[in-house]
Amino acid sequence: MRLALLVLAAVLAPQSACTAPLPQPKPDSGVIAAPSPSVAKTPISVRPDAVANTLFGAANGPAPLAARAIGSYARGCLAGAKALPVDGSTWQVMRLSRNRNWGHPELIAVLERLAADAPALGWNGLLVGDLAQPRGGPMTSGHASHQIGLDADVWLTPMPNRQLSRQERETMSAVSMLKGPLDVKGADRRVDPNKWSDSHARLIRRAAQDRRVARIFVNPAIKKALCDFETGNRSWLRKVRPWWGHDYHFHIRIACPAGSSGCKDQDRPPPGDGCGSELTWWLSDEPWVPKKDAKPAKPKPPLRMSALPKACTDVLVAQ
Repeated sequence: MRLALLVLAAVLAPQSACTAPLPQPKPDSGVIAAPSPSVAKTPISVRPDAVANTLFGAANGPAPLAARAIGSYARGCLAGAKALPVDGSTWQVMRLSRNRNWGHPELIAVLERLAADAPALGWNGLLVGDLAQPRGGPMTSGHASHQIGLDADVWLTPMPNRQLSRQERETMSAVSMLKGPLDVKGADRRVDPNKWSDSHARLIRRAAQDRRVARIFVNPAIKKALCDFETGNRSWLRKVRPWWGHDYHFHIRIACPAGSSGCKDQDRPPPGDGCGSELTWWLSDEPWVPKKDAKPAKPKPPLRMSALPKACTDVLVAQ
């Protein structure tokens, strides 16, 4: 709590507030308090070895800078973020306590457009999951990416015909589209027809057809259902990539917007619709069934500030 208060005060408070003495951080917090106000020109400095997700997770408002996605999707930050309003006529934001409904303005525009199109596709409206933190950066839980304001999760559950309460948005569960577990030998790795419908496919297709969208991540079983669904122009399927998880939401990733110097796009997906041998591998036992002699993967150490672009320190402390 003392660290959060320090970062919030130092990162978000106006300069005029810096005359008040700052609380002393813990020795390993990564945040160094400034000398007395008569000497200091800035309230804090950020050590290069500071754990980045702790500091970015403490910021509850955006950096007052021009909108800019900085770095790569899994190693960067976000300046000038815009919040997706928690309620729209055709969307509602979930898990409000996380404060992750922030994105680059281009991402917000993509989501608002998709939400507006949803009713014509047989989808009442969007339930929107995580975008990014107010200043992007690594998160303390849940995602390796979502760091530069260009990623968004959309639930595969349609918005109900009423406004959900804040409590419901915290406790309501998303619904998996799968028939059953995937990590069993010989598992039926298909979507459940009692849960999956053509309206799911139409919604994902519309998202992929937006020129600003670079990739959409879905569970391999959902990719197979989309491959079977499309009987016309299959070019949009190239953007839809099978990945672990993603059975109760789909993950939209847009390309680096104009004006975001230092933003690093991924390479384009391989040519073709992605419905061939690559997908066959994803639906086999090999990626899912644990090997008898497999050793548990070691957890990755948290990213330090030194691993992020230098501009992310400016984003973190901007006032």
